[in-house]
Amino acid sequence: MRDLPDPVWPVVVLALVQVGDGVLCLGPVRFVRGCFEGVGFPRAWWWVAAPVKFAAAVGLVAGVWVPWLGVVTVWALVLYFLVAISAHVLARDFGRNLFLNAVGMLVICVLVALYSFGL
Repeated sequence: MRDLPDPVWPVVVLALVQVGDGVLCLGPVRFVRGCFEGVGFPRAWWWVAAPVKFAAAVGLVAGVWVPWLGVVTVWALVLYFLVAISAHVLARDFGRNLFLNAVGMLVICVLVALYSFGL
């Protein structure tokens, strides 16, 4: 592992994406609501999504100066999106939510882990 993420910009961009995703989860907006409903995620737990996304953003930004925290955060996001993909597959939700959102974010998170943290 490198001393600091290099380059830093992918980590910062991923953090901004997580903030944006967290904001979308606050309502949640219609397509996020559809995603939650599509996999049968209980409505009583919808509120958890936004704080998780915001915490991921904080962990990524802090990871610029504390690399092990960034590594843990980016791999936690990889795990998060693997679980999301599994939920979509189990629910037979093979549309945009699976392929564009969950798989797309998984690929981005893995690329940031490999490119910026050298793992």
